[in-house]
This record gives sequence, structure tokens and C-alpha cells, in this order.
Amino acid sequence: MPADPAGAVGLVLARPARLLGVEPFFMEFIAGIEEGLAERDLSVLLHVVADHEAEIAAYHRWAGRGLVDAVVVVNPVADDPRPAVVRDLGLPAVVVGDDPHLPCVRTDHAGPVAEVLGHLLDLGHRRIARVTGPGALLHTRARTDAMVARCAAAGVEPVVVEGDYSEEAGAKLTAALLSRPAPPTAILYDNDVMAVAGLAAAVELGVEVPARLSLVAWDDSTLCRLTSPALTTMSVDVHRFGVSVAESVLERVDGVAVTPRWSPTAHYLQRGTTAPAPSDEDRAGSSPPPLL
Repeated sequence: MPADPAGAVGLVLARPARLLGVEPFFMEFIAGIEEGLAERDLSVLLHVVADHEAEIAAYHRWAGRGLVDAVVVVNPVADDPRPAVVRDLGLPAVVVGDDPHLPCVRTDHAGPVAEVLGHLLDLGHRRIARVTGPGALLHTRARTDAMVARCAAAGVEPVVVEGDYSEEAGAKLTAALLSRPAPPTAILYDNDVMAVAGLAAAVELGVEVPARLSLVAWDDSTLCRLTSPALTTMSVDVHRFGVSVAESVLERVDGVAVTPRWSPTAHYLQRGTTAPAPSDEDRAGSSPPPLL
């Protein structure tokens, strides 16, 4: 079945535009999709909106005007209305995540969380915190569930605080964590931007990284490699992730069965922000000044 003459695949990002400008993930992800579509002379029609209501309105416009051949639905949430909307509109769709009714490109969250926690636990860390993305996102919940389960098996009670992927959240939440009576000795961040801001906040508070505090970013990027010290990451081939999504989209456009696919697995990449947990003596003198 030939591709529709529209020659475009729609992608709506319901997120603040200011985050899109500083977060490398989606730019690399979109580049991978475009590479995968290029062989068929298809392009990505990108639309950035504030919320899911505006995203759904975009789907209605695209379907009514025949502007796209298919859509990519990203960042599934609990009780997500979007998959049903695109089905009802007759828009061929691929979900980046899990959905029981639409073709998906799935991601293993539990395995990588267990891997990074295994490294931190082996380094002696027992006070471990995580700065998450928005709590409504299914992948945020999956990582949290995996973290709680892995820590429980090790007899550790983690601290989980919710962020929004922004620099402001990374800095503010890191400062709050480090001002606790028993601050964490390791913090895992759900993206690179929050991790870079968290590193800067720790330095401003006089907390040595990694001697007194280990930090790990989820997703590797140039940002992580340029910090001092360079950030340890959970590294993902984001470009390949986008190419995989494009492969599923092309099968949808062709009207053939979509091959089940998984995104590249995140792996622990050691750099300069992780080290053995500080000794009890180091911890005793490590509390930063209280927040004003």
C-alpha cells in the first residue's frame, strides 16, 4: 500500500517549549526518526503544545485536513486518552511506550534501574535518592517501582522526589536533598539537564563530588561529558531509538503487521561523578549549610 501523498509523520510534544531548547534527548530522537523516514521521502511534522488537550486538538486538525500519514505518540501516562483518540480518527499510530491496542516501541526500565542501583550499592551507598521526571508518566512510575523493589531487596529505603526535567527542578531539589539531616550519598536523575544542575547545586553548597556525593544522569549527552567532573550516566543510543520508531511507522504507513520492537537498553557508563560512599567520619562533617 503506497504512502499517502501527505508525506509527513506527525509528532506532538506536550511540554514547555523552553525545555525542548535545552534538553538534548528529543532533538536526537527526532533526528533518528527523520533518518529512518528519509529513504521514503517522509518528514517529521513537529508540533509543540502545552498539554494533552492541545495535542488532541492537533490530531483532529491533522486528520481532518489529511496532513499526516501517521503519528508518533510519546510519553504515555496513566489513563491516557490519546491512543483512543487517534484510533477513532483513523490515524495510523505508533506509541513510544506500552499500549494494549496500538503498535509500540517498548523500553525496559526495570533492568537498567537494577543495574545502576547495583553499581551504587556495590560502592557502599545506602542513602540513595532519585530526582524523577513528572510522576504521571508511565516510564517515571516504572523506574520508581523498579527502584523501590531493588532497594527493598537490599534493605535500603530510597528517597524519591518529583521534578519536571528542568534545570530549576534539578538545582532546587538537589539543594533540598542535601539540606536534610541525613543527606543522600548518591542521587540518580531522570535526565541530563537536572543532573547537570544538581552537580552545580552541590558544588555551590560545598559538597564534594564524588568524594561526598555520587551523581548519575539518565541519558548521556554532550552536557554530561562537558561538566567537571564529567557525569556518570545511564547511556542510551537515542538516535537508534528514533530509527526504530521510524521502522515501525513505515510498517504502519504500508498497512502491514508491525514488528514488535524495543528501544536500545540503557547501560551504566562510569565517569567522574561516582565513587565509594563516604565513611561515617566523612558523613559527620559533610552536612551543607541550611537553606535560607
